[in-house]
Amino acid sequence: MKLWDKGISTEKIVEQFTVGNDRVLDLQLAKFDVLGSLAHAQMLTSVGLMDKNELPEIERELNIILKEIENGKFTIEESFEDVHSKVEYVLTEKLGDTGKKIHTARSRNDQVLVDLHLFIKEEIKEIKTLVKALFDRLIQASEQYNDVLIPGYTHLQAAMPSSFGMWFGAYAESLVDDVYFLNAAYQVADQNPLGSAAGYGSSFPIDREQTTELLQFSEMKYNAVAAQMSRGKLEKSVSFAMTGIAGTLSRLAMDVCLYMSQNFGFVTFPDQLTTGSSIMPHKKNPDVMELIRAKCNKIQALPTELISVTNNLPSGYHRDFQLLKESLLPAIETLKSCLFMTEYMIEHIIIKEEIINDPKYDYIFSVEVVNALVQQGLSFRDAYKEVGRQIEEGSYMPSRSIHHTHTGSVGNLGNEQINTKMEAALKN
Repeated sequence: MKLWDKGISTEKIVEQFTVGNDRVLDLQLAKFDVLGSLAHAQMLTSVGLMDKNELPEIERELNIILKEIENGKFTIEESFEDVHSKVEYVLTEKLGDTGKKIHTARSRNDQVLVDLHLFIKEEIKEIKTLVKALFDRLIQASEQYNDVLIPGYTHLQAAMPSSFGMWFGAYAESLVDDVYFLNAAYQVADQNPLGSAAGYGSSFPIDREQTTELLQFSEMKYNAVAAQMSRGKLEKSVSFAMTGIAGTLSRLAMDVCLYMSQNFGFVTFPDQLTTGSSIMPHKKNPDVMELIRAKCNKIQALPTELISVTNNLPSGYHRDFQLLKESLLPAIETLKSCLFMTEYMIEHIIIKEEIINDPKYDYIFSVEVVNALVQQGLSFRDAYKEVGRQIEEGSYMPSRSIHHTHTGSVGNLGNEQINTKMEAALKN
């Protein structure tokens, strides 16, 4: 069934090419298509375009479909082009002419728009829940290993003292910035496009304010053309937010892979969370973290992919937009799995607590010695030269006693304030 069918058969090869992967991807949107139809039916009834006696029948059948979706029993067979045609077919089969009325005053263009807006709103909420779980895990680890020192690096050279507390806490606070981007994407999604029809409104006296309230959008996309132009912008907005999280996860994964190598030896994992080699019996590979790194790097290419599909398109609907779902929907699932697995791996990470005592890290305390001389009255430049001379002559003696007190340093991580920032971000 095709909603645009005018009785002229389409060449099979054209149909196969144009439908693409919609039948599979639309299963993720089916719930929201039904919710949009429920709101649309109520609105049609309120403005007199559907008989009041017909509404309970429509609602009953739509709720049956919704239950099938929730139970995983809803399917979109090859005879249907997409979820919209399947839902309308079921209604028409059950209710006859009453079912045919559901498409009054709307187009597949605004149907898919409202499906995507509702879908993305829900997905952002799920992503934020996973981000919060990882954030909490990182803050817990930061507090637990607050006093365990590790070398901090610049230019991949051992530079100054850091700690596992700072390391875990840094990634926790980075996630706050990522939530800010998610909030911006949510605001873009939280606008009702339903009623824009094919992109130019409708001659029917519809009530778009009512569907906005029924579908729990905080705002409406008022101009019908602007609503249609949100296709592509919506997907790009959430993809940019996803790249922020993906970038944080990818960098954390890279750190873990580096720190787990024998040249560093800062962390490890239980054997059952690593893999081995087919020929090297000593290998203990961080495959999970490597795949998180790769998957998240792939997600960071998503905005470029979406821009390439939509770049230089004029206003109005174009079939090019169909490809956006094929890129975005799997990427969302990938990001959620990476968030879950990162939190799981951090839960089981094993910290090596005595690494800082290795003599090769003696020089990272040189700044501490310089600062101690300054506090004794020497100018910083003279103190710097003095410690440099000691290093050259071999008389330098490290002082492993760390006395950092300012907010955000080894001795004062600021985790309570970071937690407050995250709580505020998650409320938006």
